[in-house]
Amino acid sequence: MPYIGVGLHLIIALFFAAHVLRSGQSKYWLLLLFFFPLLGSAIYFFAVYYPNDYRMQRQSHKVVTAAEQLLDPGRELREAGQAWEHTPTAQNRLRLAHAQLQAGEYAQAAQSYTDCLQGPFANDVDIQLGAAKAYVLSGQATQALHYLDLLEQENQGVRAEEVAILLAQALSANGQQDAARNQFEETIARFGSFQAYAEYAIWAAQSGDIQTAQQLQSDIERVTAHWDRAQRTLNTETMQRLNAAYKNIPAAA
Repeated sequence: MPYIGVGLHLIIALFFAAHVLRSGQSKYWLLLLFFFPLLGSAIYFFAVYYPNDYRMQRQSHKVVTAAEQLLDPGRELREAGQAWEHTPTAQNRLRLAHAQLQAGEYAQAAQSYTDCLQGPFANDVDIQLGAAKAYVLSGQATQALHYLDLLEQENQGVRAEEVAILLAQALSANGQQDAARNQFEETIARFGSFQAYAEYAIWAAQSGDIQTAQQLQSDIERVTAHWDRAQRTLNTETMQRLNAAYKNIPAAA
């Protein structure tokens, strides 16, 4: 019977090892998985696999939302506005904030999210993240940093990668370019995900740091080399922004 348990641990470790290779994670995970199959598998599940799976679910929802916007770009914003006007509840205010953010009405979205945080959703992580993103995109970096600081203090580890990327973007918008660079590099070292590499590359290209942008290009190609169609679809918007950023710099030598 003990052999069955050992065999199961190895099978699970092999499953996660395959995920390491497919997703372009650091090869150090392989050492942890094979030298300590049970402990390594548990650590990998909670540190990488589960957060990625959760992110995929959220991204799937974004794809559906994007498709709806393509068919009727103003529908959700229109309906959310009507719902808020007819029934001014906290839920409808939140729906309006989401719709404004998706529609590119960043200043209005920032105000709506801020209003939501005054009520029963004051400590809601998604709303704080929405507020931070809206403030970054509307050019109000100081307010964005305020909400990101709250997230780091009160919800440590929750949506950690998104918080880290937004923090780097907020620091950049606030004119703290060296701090932004350090934050991007820490995010890559911690998560090593496509989103982290892509946002750093976009920042580098837009900041005129051509050398960094070109260096990151090979890392991005490595991470995306084994993507399937679903992964490419889920990351279409980021890839479009990435390609647009690279068009403005010379090709790598």
